[in-house]
Amino acid sequence: MTSLPLLLSLSLLSLFPSPAICLTCTSQKFPHKVYANCIDLPRLGAYLHYTYNASNSSLAIAYLAAPAPFGAWVSWAINPVGTGMIGAQALVALKLNNGSLAAKTYNCSSYIAITESKLSFEVWDLSADQVNGTMRIFASVKVPKNATSVNQVWNVGGSVIGNQPQVHPLAPANRESKGKLMLVSSQNDGGMGAAPAPAPAPRSGG
Repeated sequence: MTSLPLLLSLSLLSLFPSPAICLTCTSQKFPHKVYANCIDLPRLGAYLHYTYNASNSSLAIAYLAAPAPFGAWVSWAINPVGTGMIGAQALVALKLNNGSLAAKTYNCSSYIAITESKLSFEVWDLSADQVNGTMRIFASVKVPKNATSVNQVWNVGGSVIGNQPQVHPLAPANRESKGKLMLVSSQNDGGMGAAPAPAPAPRSGG
């Protein structure tokens, strides 16, 4: 027979949400950057911080992910023509041959190889860094006027050969890392709600 103390403990635990469903992106901060919303993406342990500016149809983002084991790149993309990889316009952070980290843009026109190129929409303020093993991509992109959502695709690599990212792992999590990012709503694919981003740390001095 189950003891009364155990039943009481289980009842109390049911009153609190599981840590697994709590947004951890709200604990992430960036020097000199503040975003209106953030979400824990449902696969690959990735996070997206973003601010949509309807006045100029722009989307400012910070994408965070750890590369695959022994990997050297991460990516976040918007697909203006579909919901998967083909046609995706990608922002990629990758380790170059000299060990430095670079941020580049790629057109995902096939499953075999991607081509470094300008994207089908405007991109500015593109940069990347790495903190405690996590790669971060920062950028602002132009989105269609009056858009309420965009199709997003994200992934983590594999190796980089000749400064060219190679194919990512083909595990289910990699193949299913896609969804709809709602620009004007708090409901996003994967059941992940958008949380207000953390407030910036107060600055010292006058």
